[in-house]
Amino acid sequence: MKINGQCHCGAVVFSAELKGGLASARRCDCSLCSLFSVRGAVAVSAALDGFEITKGADNLNLYQFNTRVAEHYFCSTCGIYTHHRRRSDPNEFGVNLACLEGQSPFDLAEIIVHNGQQHPSDGGAPDGVAGILRYEANT
Repeated sequence: MKINGQCHCGAVVFSAELKGGLASARRCDCSLCSLFSVRGAVAVSAALDGFEITKGADNLNLYQFNTRVAEHYFCSTCGIYTHHRRRSDPNEFGVNLACLEGQSPFDLAEIIVHNGQQHPSDGGAPDGVAGILRYEANT
């Protein structure tokens, strides 16, 4: 599944070929994603060679913390997290689902939450799953 995306202000534009489509959607409960609610996005998976910045690469800021393996990218204009290179698999990007054309995390009833507080690389559970986030719209 190949899809285009962009940050909120449109300064950063990209295309992503999703590995497993939307079925790869997940969240994380690490400090960046939950404690500070900075990034708390739903990410879908793309191989490194399946992700391309088509506009605004120079507008991206890199943020790293703790082990400094994961690379988190944000638009320097609007601050939106667009993608990150994963610590769990450095050959993969996590792409912000909400940045993808025609997609919304609220279209998914359930999303796996990965245990970023006890990462598998640090002795956490091998499957890395902390729980499931559920969304039910009021109708």
